[in-house]
This record gives sequence, structure tokens and C-alpha cells, in this order.
Amino acid sequence: MLDDRSEVPWQPMRAPVAEIFAPSFPLGASWINVAGLRMDKQLGRPVLVEFWDFCRASSVRTLPYVRAWHERYGPDGLRVVGVHCPGFPPSHELDSVRAAAERLGVEYAVCVDGEFALWREYGNRGWPARYLWDQEGKLHHFHYGEGAYEETERAIGELLGVTREPLAPLRPEDAPGVVVAAPTPDQPGAYSGPYEAGAVWAVLDGRGELRVNGRARQIEYAGCHLLIEHDRHVAAELRLALGTGLTCHAVCFTAGRAPAG
Repeated sequence: MLDDRSEVPWQPMRAPVAEIFAPSFPLGASWINVAGLRMDKQLGRPVLVEFWDFCRASSVRTLPYVRAWHERYGPDGLRVVGVHCPGFPPSHELDSVRAAAERLGVEYAVCVDGEFALWREYGNRGWPARYLWDQEGKLHHFHYGEGAYEETERAIGELLGVTREPLAPLRPEDAPGVVVAAPTPDQPGAYSGPYEAGAVWAVLDGRGELRVNGRARQIEYAGCHLLIEHDRHVAAELRLALGTGLTCHAVCFTAGRAPAG
């Protein structure tokens, strides 16, 4: 299956009804990088809320854009809030979320939604998902999954009254108009076998040696690890061997540019 990301005149993805107001952050939630936030105290500034999980490849791939928007537009008034909801066993521990946020360079506020309370309030559908709220707390733009980075950045600039060239695509498959091929679905456990994808990731816990197609690498932290990266979508074979002390919860595949020709 091919995904034709044809370039069209930009229009933000609007809310399906006239007015949707931002839900409140859960009382008693744990926070990283800040003491805590209340959504009603953010009125007067746009707020970008990003649901993520450090064990999900799609979240890790989106994070560089979210970090950049925080740096580029924070001084103009944008508030960025990451909402961390665990999708795998390693991401349930608060200390692990703190360590991952530091390792991944997340400097904006993170609400740890371990019980999925805010997820349910939003009616959220998966990771990653981002919601841009305007200065009155109303939904201005939203997007599920990877992609649409230029659209989101233009929507941020629209709310702030800032005209700025959007970030250049960080990967070839992120460029507007690119055609990508659908990857093999994620596989549970330490999957070995055929796949089609632009890249291969593994959700790992513990420490130890991992062998990927015969090549050894040392795993030092729990999280989502990039194993193989291709220039384009390919059909290939994966062979994984886990050493003592390692657990593999899933093998994940991400999209690549469709093969040339």
C-alpha cells in the first residue's frame, strides 16, 4: 500500500465541530521539568499538547520536531506539553520516563498520564497525537500519527502572528509530496523473519548484548532502539538474538520512501 502525501495548499486540520475546549490536566498527576500546570492558567497563549511514549518508534521519530517547536516558538508565547502515556511495560515507571526525557532532550513540561485519565478525556486514538489549542483554550489544529509537521508549524505561527519558514524535513520520508510504502505491522516479542519497511526498531528492557543480523551491540537502557535504517522502503530479513539480561517486548517497523521507479 502506498501513501501519496501530495502537496496541496496548506489548510490547518480544524476541529470537526465549531468549538472544542481543552480538558483540564488530571489532579495529582506527576510532572517532569515543571512543578505542575493547570490548563486554565494557560489562557492567553497557545498550547501544543503531544501524546507520546518513549517506547514507541513513531513518538521517538516525532520528538525532534516537537523539541524544535518548543525552542523556536516558546519565546513567542507557545506552551508545549508532552503527555506521556505508557504503551509497553518499561514506560510505566516514573523514573524510567524521567530518564528517557533527559536522554531524549525533552526540556518542555511533561505530564505523566500513567492511568490514561487525560487520554480518555481527549478521546485520544494513539501515539503520537498532537492538539494545538488557541489562546482561548479552543482546538485550532490536530493531527494523529507521524507527518504533517509543516502543517502544524504553520498553525502555530498563525496563532502567534509569526511568519517563519517551517523546519526543513528531518528525514526524506517527511517531505511534503513524498510517497511512502506501508511497513510490516509491529510484531510482538523478539521477532525474526521477513519484513518490509524503511527502518526496524525494538522495544527493549534491561541491559545486555543484542545481535542484529549477526552484528553485536550493547543495550544500556530500556526504550525503543533503532536497529536498521534503509534509504527507502525495502523487503529484507531480520535475525535477532538476545543475550542474558535483555527482554524484547516488540519489534516495530516504520515507513520509508517508496522504491524508485
